[in-house]
Amino acid sequence: MVKLSVIVPFYNVQQYAPDTLRSLRANAREDFEFILVDDCSTDGTPEILARAERELPGAVHVRHEQNGGLATARNTGIDRARGEYVTFLDGDDWLAPGYYPQLVEAVESLGCDFVRTDHVQCTGRARIVHRVPVGRRDVVLNPRDAILPADRSTSVDYAYAWAGVYHRRLVDQGLVHFTDGLRTAEDRPWIWKLHREAGSFAAVNLLGVFYRRGVASSLTQIGDVRQLDFIRAFDQVIEETAQDADAKELLPKAVRTYCAIISHHLGSIERFEPAVAKKLKSMSAAALRRMPQDVLDEALDSMDLQRATKLRRLRRRPAPAGAAA
Repeated sequence: MVKLSVIVPFYNVQQYAPDTLRSLRANAREDFEFILVDDCSTDGTPEILARAERELPGAVHVRHEQNGGLATARNTGIDRARGEYVTFLDGDDWLAPGYYPQLVEAVESLGCDFVRTDHVQCTGRARIVHRVPVGRRDVVLNPRDAILPADRSTSVDYAYAWAGVYHRRLVDQGLVHFTDGLRTAEDRPWIWKLHREAGSFAAVNLLGVFYRRGVASSLTQIGDVRQLDFIRAFDQVIEETAQDADAKELLPKAVRTYCAIISHHLGSIERFEPAVAKKLKSMSAAALRRMPQDVLDEALDSMDLQRATKLRRLRRRPAPAGAAA
């Protein structure tokens, strides 16, 4: 039986893929598999992955004939995974040697549905450790209890899929798949669903994922229309949370987070192409009007004056036809 399936999407990362693959080799075990999903790369990535399939123990190479984005590539890997546990890595990130055996040991010793870990953010030569915003470590907790409070960073704000490991039963329950076709913020509906519907989780003091920021080809660095998928992602969070039995308690957190993300994008609007910047404003205005208005009023009242004023002004802005997400 395969113990761990590692799903690694790649798209035009020939500069970084060799480092990623070397770090996987340093984590290989006879009961681990590495599902390398090439999302229709147009550079030298396919050749690198074809070679890795021959040389990396446990490697499985899958190629998309059309580019589908990170969420779709991850889903392809999930559908191919045979492991008792599933985890993720992005094709431009890397791991500390021996990290995955420690990760499996941690989740098996705790016996919970999923485990969350800290990570190292790497921007050029700078290294910053980011911690899971969960105070109690190595203790099995109810993930629903880790969603709130609304006014503080919590576990649902730490949306990195690769910062953890997930039991096969969550795959069977449909809680590990992503929303197909989302080009950005694909982790947001995913992490909310996981916390609303999984039965147990834990945060552990295990540091082994190195997350590369500032990559020129990364979607977070590109100001094109794909960035606006965050609206579709958060609309899904709001819609699904509104149907939850505890919607009254959970919606303020979802709405406040959505507002914070809109404000963040508006604050760096100069990085968007002019037509996309205009669309960002109109789609954000429509999104604000779609939110539960009483919950939105409370969220804006609790935010700092500058952000709240900007969002209230945007909310009043007439949205042109066809501007909805």
